[in-house]
Amino acid sequence: MKKIILAAAFAGLSAAAVQAAPEKYVLDASHSQVLFNYNHLGYSTTWGMFSGFEGEVMFDQEAPANSSVSVSMPLSSMLTGWEARFDHFMSKDFFAANGDDQITFKSTAIEVTGDSTAKITGDLTLNGVTKPVVLDAKLNQTGDHPMAGKPWAGFDATASLVRSDFNLGKFAPFVSDEVQLQISIEAMKAE
Repeated sequence: MKKIILAAAFAGLSAAAVQAAPEKYVLDASHSQVLFNYNHLGYSTTWGMFSGFEGEVMFDQEAPANSSVSVSMPLSSMLTGWEARFDHFMSKDFFAANGDDQITFKSTAIEVTGDSTAKITGDLTLNGVTKPVVLDAKLNQTGDHPMAGKPWAGFDATASLVRSDFNLGKFAPFVSDEVQLQISIEAMKAE
């Protein structure tokens, strides 16, 4: 009887030790974007986008709360659709006042809220200022990519930022201080 109990205890310890760890996925830069929009003087909604950035997701499908995400992008990769707007964003009115060209996000916690949803809290560094941000995230799909033939994952997320929190509040409240983000990323399992 002692041998059976000992064997069962050992099996339980072994199973706990063999728990899956998060697996590294890297962003597919060609299919990952951050769109942002803000209200311009009450007349229109103005849009911009970041694309082609780098990042990784340490993804634990069995225990998503154990996952993490880290992304970085150069400010200079911003697309505004109008060169004069981009030039204004890079002026002393906005980003040139600080001179920090890198935007980063590093998750600090993930709260699973549903079968495919979570709140991802992380530190966003923008314009030389680091503040916590919460992303409302959704896992779109996982599985083998039909063309690449390897594991892939897709996620969408939304968030709101207050520009003045990042020393970018020029012209507020006429140009909205609140900026809406829509994020969509694809990530492939790392080699």
